[in-house]
Amino acid sequence: MTAVAVMSNEERELAELIVSALNLENPAADIDPEAPLYGEGLGLDSIDILEIALAVSKRYGVQIRSDDNDNVRIFSSLRSLNEHVQQQRAA
Repeated sequence: MTAVAVMSNEERELAELIVSALNLENPAADIDPEAPLYGEGLGLDSIDILEIALAVSKRYGVQIRSDDNDNVRIFSSLRSLNEHVQQQRAA
């Protein structure tokens, strides 16, 4: 059994947004903030990622463009997505 990294309050809020936006059955608290979002890990596909980008835009006012070269890094995990959102909100 692997240990799940501890989530910050911002990561937990973002995890809850993801669970809500995608109608996931697993609770937000079960998402490992360091696990991959895409493919293995949470198992999301490109349509799911688009849904998350739209939900993030609506909730936080942070635009994530589909042609952004950093998307692979941004969506690599909940933690990296949260870091991107917090940096953009502070900018």
